[in-house]
Amino acid sequence: MNNILLIAELSLREALRKRLVLILLVLTALFVGFYLYGILRLQNALDARALDAGLDYDPGRGRRGLTGASVAFSAIFGMYLVYFLGSLMSVLSTVGAVSGDIENGVMQSIISRPVSRAQVVLGRWLGFSIVNVVYVALLSAALLLGVRAITGFTSPQPLLAVLLVLLGVVLLTSLTVLGSTLFTTLSNGIGVFVLYGLGFTGGILSTIGQLAATPTLVTLGNLANTVMPTNALWLGASYYLQSPFVLELNKLSRGSNPFVGSDPVGAGLVLWTAFYAVLVLVLAVLAFRRRDL
Repeated sequence: MNNILLIAELSLREALRKRLVLILLVLTALFVGFYLYGILRLQNALDARALDAGLDYDPGRGRRGLTGASVAFSAIFGMYLVYFLGSLMSVLSTVGAVSGDIENGVMQSIISRPVSRAQVVLGRWLGFSIVNVVYVALLSAALLLGVRAITGFTSPQPLLAVLLVLLGVVLLTSLTVLGSTLFTTLSNGIGVFVLYGLGFTGGILSTIGQLAATPTLVTLGNLANTVMPTNALWLGASYYLQSPFVLELNKLSRGSNPFVGSDPVGAGLVLWTAFYAVLVLVLAVLAFRRRDL
Protein backbone atom coordinates (compact mmCIF):
# COMPACT_ATOMS: atom_id res chain seq x y z
CA MET A 1 0.00 0.00 0.00
CA ASN A 2 2.84 2.39 0.81
CA ASN A 3 4.33 1.83 -2.64
CA ILE A 4 0.99 2.61 -4.28
CA LEU A 5 0.70 5.88 -2.35
CA LEU A 6 4.31 6.75 -3.18
CA ILE A 7 3.76 6.22 -6.90
CA ALA A 8 0.49 8.17 -6.66
CA GLU A 9 2.40 11.07 -5.10
CA LEU A 10 5.00 10.92 -7.87
CA SER A 11 2.18 10.93 -10.44
CA LEU A 12 0.69 14.03 -8.83
CA ARG A 13 4.01 15.81 -9.03
CA GLU A 14 4.50 14.69 -12.61
CA ALA A 15 1.06 15.95 -13.63
CA LEU A 16 1.78 19.34 -12.05
CA ARG A 17 5.13 19.57 -13.83
CA LYS A 18 3.73 18.91 -17.28
CA ARG A 19 3.47 22.03 -19.38
CA LEU A 20 0.42 20.57 -21.04
CA VAL A 21 -1.47 20.57 -17.75
CA LEU A 22 -0.30 24.10 -16.98
CA ILE A 23 -1.46 25.32 -20.37
CA LEU A 24 -4.81 23.58 -19.90
CA LEU A 25 -5.25 25.23 -16.49
CA VAL A 26 -4.54 28.68 -17.93
CA LEU A 27 -6.95 28.12 -20.80
CA THR A 28 -9.53 26.82 -18.32
CA ALA A 29 -9.29 29.98 -16.24
CA LEU A 30 -9.78 32.04 -19.40
CA PHE A 31 -12.76 29.86 -20.33
CA VAL A 32 -14.47 30.36 -16.96
CA GLY A 33 -13.93 34.10 -17.05
CA PHE A 34 -15.06 34.40 -20.65
CA TYR A 35 -18.14 32.22 -20.12
CA LEU A 36 -19.26 33.97 -16.95
CA TYR A 37 -18.81 37.33 -18.64
CA GLY A 38 -21.12 36.10 -21.40
CA ILE A 39 -23.65 35.01 -18.75
CA LEU A 40 -23.44 38.46 -17.18
CA ARG A 41 -24.14 40.19 -20.48
CA LEU A 42 -27.00 37.79 -21.20
CA GLN A 43 -28.60 38.40 -17.80
CA ASN A 44 -28.29 42.17 -18.14
CA ALA A 45 -29.98 42.02 -21.55
CA LEU A 46 -32.77 39.77 -20.29
CA ASP A 47 -33.39 41.94 -17.24
CA ALA A 48 -33.57 45.06 -19.40
CA ARG A 49 -36.08 43.47 -21.76
CA ALA A 50 -38.16 42.12 -18.89
CA LEU A 51 -38.30 45.51 -17.22
CA ASP A 52 -39.26 47.23 -20.49
CA ALA A 53 -42.07 44.72 -21.02
CA GLY A 54 -43.08 44.59 -17.37
CA LEU A 55 -42.98 40.80 -17.53
CA ASP A 56 -40.95 37.81 -16.37
CA TYR A 57 -39.01 39.63 -13.71
CA ASP A 58 -39.49 40.01 -10.00
CA PRO A 59 -36.41 41.03 -7.97
CA GLY A 60 -37.80 39.26 -4.92
CA ARG A 61 -38.52 35.95 -6.68
CA GLY A 62 -35.96 35.71 -9.45
CA ARG A 63 -36.39 35.07 -13.16
CA ARG A 64 -39.21 33.04 -14.61
CA GLY A 65 -40.49 31.80 -17.94
CA LEU A 66 -38.33 32.08 -21.03
CA THR A 67 -35.98 34.44 -19.23
CA GLY A 68 -35.15 31.78 -16.66
CA ALA A 69 -34.99 29.12 -19.39
CA SER A 70 -32.26 31.04 -21.20
CA VAL A 71 -30.14 31.22 -18.06
CA ALA A 72 -30.79 27.55 -17.24
CA PHE A 73 -29.77 26.39 -20.71
CA SER A 74 -26.64 28.53 -20.47
CA ALA A 75 -25.70 26.86 -17.17
CA ILE A 76 -26.33 23.40 -18.64
CA PHE A 77 -24.24 24.14 -21.73
CA GLY A 78 -21.49 25.48 -19.49
CA MET A 79 -21.44 22.23 -17.55
CA TYR A 80 -21.32 20.31 -20.83
CA LEU A 81 -18.15 22.22 -21.69
CA VAL A 82 -16.81 21.46 -18.22
CA TYR A 83 -17.39 17.76 -18.88
CA PHE A 84 -15.58 18.03 -22.20
CA LEU A 85 -12.63 19.82 -20.61
CA GLY A 86 -12.57 17.23 -17.84
CA SER A 87 -12.54 14.43 -20.41
CA LEU A 88 -9.72 16.18 -22.26
CA MET A 89 -7.78 16.54 -19.03
CA SER A 90 -8.35 12.88 -18.13
CA VAL A 91 -6.90 11.64 -21.40
CA LEU A 92 -4.05 14.10 -21.90
CA SER A 93 -2.76 13.93 -18.33
CA THR A 94 -2.92 10.12 -18.18
CA VAL A 95 -2.10 9.09 -21.73
CA GLY A 96 1.53 8.28 -20.93
CA ALA A 97 0.98 6.98 -17.40
CA VAL A 98 2.76 3.68 -18.14
CA SER A 99 3.78 3.81 -21.78
CA GLY A 100 5.64 7.09 -21.28
CA ASP A 101 7.94 5.53 -18.68
CA ILE A 102 8.47 2.50 -20.92
CA GLU A 103 9.37 4.63 -23.94
CA ASN A 104 11.74 6.78 -21.85
CA GLY A 105 13.44 3.76 -20.32
CA VAL A 106 12.43 4.76 -16.79
CA MET A 107 10.16 1.80 -16.12
CA GLN A 108 13.05 -0.69 -15.88
CA SER A 109 14.57 1.23 -12.99
CA ILE A 110 11.20 1.48 -11.22
CA ILE A 111 10.31 -2.21 -11.29
CA SER A 112 13.86 -3.26 -10.43
CA ARG A 113 13.12 -1.91 -6.95
CA PRO A 114 10.75 -3.65 -4.51
CA VAL A 115 7.75 -2.34 -6.42
CA SER A 116 5.40 -4.71 -8.21
CA ARG A 117 3.87 -3.98 -11.59
CA ALA A 118 0.41 -3.98 -10.02
CA GLN A 119 1.51 -1.27 -7.59
CA VAL A 120 2.85 0.81 -10.47
CA VAL A 121 -0.48 0.67 -12.33
CA LEU A 122 -2.62 1.27 -9.23
CA GLY A 123 -0.40 4.11 -8.06
CA ARG A 124 -0.48 5.76 -11.47
CA TRP A 125 -4.25 5.41 -11.64
CA LEU A 126 -4.77 6.79 -8.14
CA GLY A 127 -2.52 9.80 -8.68
CA PHE A 128 -4.00 10.84 -12.00
CA SER A 129 -7.56 10.14 -10.80
CA ILE A 130 -7.03 12.58 -7.93
CA VAL A 131 -5.72 15.22 -10.32
CA ASN A 132 -8.58 14.81 -12.76
CA VAL A 133 -11.35 14.62 -10.15
CA VAL A 134 -10.11 17.68 -8.26
CA TYR A 135 -9.77 19.61 -11.52
CA VAL A 136 -13.33 18.86 -12.66
CA ALA A 137 -14.81 19.41 -9.19
CA LEU A 138 -13.21 22.84 -8.87
CA LEU A 139 -14.15 23.80 -12.41
CA SER A 140 -17.77 22.71 -11.87
CA ALA A 141 -17.99 24.65 -8.61
CA ALA A 142 -16.52 27.77 -10.22
CA LEU A 143 -19.01 27.70 -13.07
CA LEU A 144 -22.15 26.85 -11.08
CA LEU A 145 -21.36 29.28 -8.26
CA GLY A 146 -20.48 31.96 -10.79
CA VAL A 147 -23.81 31.51 -12.57
CA ARG A 148 -25.61 31.67 -9.24
CA ALA A 149 -23.80 34.85 -8.19
CA ILE A 150 -24.62 36.55 -11.48
CA THR A 151 -28.16 35.37 -12.16
CA GLY A 152 -29.50 33.93 -8.93
CA PHE A 153 -30.19 30.65 -10.74
CA THR A 154 -29.40 27.46 -8.81
CA SER A 155 -29.64 24.05 -10.43
CA PRO A 156 -32.11 21.76 -8.60
CA GLN A 157 -29.57 19.04 -7.74
CA PRO A 158 -26.08 20.20 -8.75
CA LEU A 159 -24.25 17.76 -6.48
CA LEU A 160 -25.77 14.71 -8.19
CA ALA A 161 -24.93 16.18 -11.58
CA VAL A 162 -21.30 16.83 -10.63
CA LEU A 163 -20.94 13.33 -9.13
CA LEU A 164 -22.10 11.75 -12.40
CA VAL A 165 -19.63 13.89 -14.32
CA LEU A 166 -16.84 12.82 -11.95
CA LEU A 167 -17.79 9.18 -12.45
CA GLY A 168 -17.34 9.64 -16.19
CA VAL A 169 -13.95 11.25 -15.58
CA VAL A 170 -12.82 8.29 -13.45
CA LEU A 171 -13.93 5.86 -16.16
CA LEU A 172 -11.95 7.77 -18.80
CA THR A 173 -8.91 7.77 -16.53
CA SER A 174 -9.17 4.00 -16.08
CA LEU A 175 -9.53 3.43 -19.82
CA THR A 176 -6.51 5.63 -20.53
CA VAL A 177 -4.40 3.77 -17.98
CA LEU A 178 -5.42 0.46 -19.59
CA GLY A 179 -4.47 1.76 -23.02
CA SER A 180 -1.17 2.97 -21.63
CA THR A 181 -0.29 -0.59 -20.62
CA LEU A 182 -1.12 -1.95 -24.08
CA PHE A 183 -0.21 0.68 -26.68
CA THR A 184 2.18 3.53 -27.36
CA THR A 185 1.32 6.93 -25.97
CA LEU A 186 0.10 8.33 -29.29
CA SER A 187 -2.00 5.27 -30.15
CA ASN A 188 -3.50 5.27 -26.67
CA GLY A 189 -4.61 8.89 -26.90
CA ILE A 190 -6.21 8.37 -30.30
CA GLY A 191 -7.96 5.19 -29.16
CA VAL A 192 -9.51 6.71 -26.04
CA PHE A 193 -10.74 9.75 -27.95
CA VAL A 194 -12.35 7.43 -30.50
CA LEU A 195 -14.13 5.63 -27.66
CA TYR A 196 -15.27 8.97 -26.26
CA GLY A 197 -16.65 9.85 -29.68
CA LEU A 198 -18.41 6.49 -29.79
CA GLY A 199 -20.37 7.40 -26.68
CA PHE A 200 -21.38 10.75 -28.18
CA THR A 201 -22.40 9.03 -31.42
CA GLY A 202 -24.56 6.64 -29.43
CA GLY A 203 -26.50 9.57 -28.01
CA ILE A 204 -27.04 11.02 -31.50
CA LEU A 205 -28.22 7.68 -32.88
CA SER A 206 -30.65 7.18 -30.01
CA THR A 207 -32.13 10.64 -30.55
CA ILE A 208 -32.54 10.13 -34.29
CA GLY A 209 -34.01 6.68 -33.72
CA GLN A 210 -36.61 8.00 -31.28
CA LEU A 211 -37.64 10.88 -33.53
CA ALA A 212 -37.78 8.70 -36.64
CA ALA A 213 -39.36 5.74 -34.81
CA THR A 214 -36.48 3.49 -35.92
CA PRO A 215 -35.80 0.82 -33.28
CA THR A 216 -32.57 -0.29 -34.99
CA LEU A 217 -30.96 3.11 -34.45
CA VAL A 218 -32.13 3.17 -30.85
CA THR A 219 -30.62 -0.28 -30.29
CA LEU A 220 -27.32 0.78 -31.87
CA GLY A 221 -27.29 3.91 -29.75
CA ASN A 222 -27.94 1.94 -26.57
CA LEU A 223 -25.17 -0.49 -27.48
CA ALA A 224 -22.72 2.36 -28.01
CA ASN A 225 -23.74 3.91 -24.68
CA THR A 226 -23.13 0.57 -22.97
CA VAL A 227 -19.67 0.19 -24.48
CA MET A 228 -18.87 3.82 -23.65
CA PRO A 229 -21.35 5.24 -21.11
CA THR A 230 -19.78 8.70 -20.82
CA ASN A 231 -22.49 10.38 -22.90
CA ALA A 232 -25.27 8.53 -21.05
CA LEU A 233 -23.79 9.81 -17.78
CA TRP A 234 -23.89 13.35 -19.12
CA LEU A 235 -27.53 13.03 -20.15
CA GLY A 236 -28.32 11.86 -16.63
CA ALA A 237 -26.30 14.72 -15.14
CA SER A 238 -28.08 17.29 -17.32
CA TYR A 239 -31.44 16.12 -15.95
CA TYR A 240 -30.42 17.23 -12.44
CA LEU A 241 -29.30 20.63 -13.75
CA GLN A 242 -32.66 21.55 -15.28
CA SER A 243 -35.31 23.65 -13.62
CA PRO A 244 -38.88 22.26 -13.74
CA PHE A 245 -39.82 24.71 -16.49
CA VAL A 246 -36.86 23.72 -18.69
CA LEU A 247 -37.53 20.05 -18.00
CA GLU A 248 -41.10 20.44 -19.26
CA LEU A 249 -39.81 22.10 -22.43
CA ASN A 250 -37.49 19.15 -23.07
CA LYS A 251 -40.23 16.62 -22.46
CA LEU A 252 -42.49 18.44 -24.92
CA SER A 253 -39.70 18.23 -27.53
CA ARG A 254 -39.71 14.41 -27.10
CA GLY A 255 -35.97 14.20 -26.57
CA SER A 256 -35.06 16.00 -29.78
CA ASN A 257 -32.07 17.67 -28.09
CA PRO A 258 -29.21 15.12 -27.98
CA PHE A 259 -27.24 17.25 -25.51
CA VAL A 260 -29.83 17.27 -22.71
CA GLY A 261 -31.62 14.37 -21.02
CA SER A 262 -35.23 14.40 -19.93
CA ASP A 263 -35.06 11.36 -17.62
CA PRO A 264 -33.14 10.74 -14.37
CA VAL A 265 -30.15 8.45 -14.50
CA GLY A 266 -30.86 4.80 -13.76
CA ALA A 267 -29.13 2.99 -10.94
CA GLY A 268 -28.11 0.29 -13.40
CA LEU A 269 -26.10 2.78 -15.46
CA VAL A 270 -24.25 4.07 -12.40
CA LEU A 271 -23.46 0.56 -11.16
CA TRP A 272 -22.35 -0.56 -14.62
CA THR A 273 -20.05 2.43 -15.02
CA ALA A 274 -18.48 1.90 -11.60
CA PHE A 275 -18.01 -1.81 -12.32
CA TYR A 276 -16.65 -0.95 -15.79
CA ALA A 277 -14.03 1.40 -14.32
CA VAL A 278 -12.88 -1.23 -11.81
CA LEU A 279 -12.87 -3.97 -14.45
CA VAL A 280 -10.77 -1.87 -16.78
CA LEU A 281 -8.31 -1.15 -13.96
CA VAL A 282 -8.01 -4.88 -13.20
CA LEU A 283 -7.37 -5.56 -16.89
CA ALA A 284 -4.68 -2.87 -16.87
CA VAL A 285 -2.91 -4.63 -14.00
CA LEU A 286 -3.11 -8.01 -15.75
CA ALA A 287 -1.97 -6.57 -19.08
CA PHE A 288 1.06 -4.86 -17.56
CA ARG A 289 2.06 -8.01 -15.71
CA ARG A 290 2.30 -9.85 -19.04
CA ARG A 291 3.91 -7.04 -21.00
CA ASP A 292 7.46 -7.62 -22.13
CA LEU A 293 9.64 -4.62 -21.32
